[in-house]
Amino acid sequence: MGVKPCGLAARDSLRTEAGLPLYGHELAGPLNLAPYHIGFGGYAKAYKPFFVGKVAYLAKAAQSKQKLSRFKFGKKGVRPPKQGTGVLDVNGNPIGTVTSCAQDSEGLLLGLAMLNTSYGAKENTPIYFAGRPGAALDEALVLTRFPKRK
Repeated sequence: MGVKPCGLAARDSLRTEAGLPLYGHELAGPLNLAPYHIGFGGYAKAYKPFFVGKVAYLAKAAQSKQKLSRFKFGKKGVRPPKQGTGVLDVNGNPIGTVTSCAQDSEGLLLGLAMLNTSYGAKENTPIYFAGRPGAALDEALVLTRFPKRK
């Protein structure tokens, strides 16, 4: 049948490329992200009358100041940012943190980061990553939340 085993690295690269969070890592893990942080607010079904905790959920969603965004480096050979690495804007101001990073099918690094909604990152907006002191900052571009079908 041609089926071959694959490991966690394959899972991480596929889910990151698809823009999907991992339960226990981004979603509801140590980062304590809820569905409204990651673009899945519509799945919570807040319109249903039996939604226990509906008022609290909607209040927290309205106060959310961050959202999950995808990013991609434009060149190979870049050091991958780790979970918790700071994300900076063009002026060097902190705007968020990396949650995941993996290599995509083209061999480029692709990742997910929680970015401040006040930054207003649109597609192709450059972002930078806090690195070692004195080291050059690596640039990546913000992608659409979910990739378009080919």
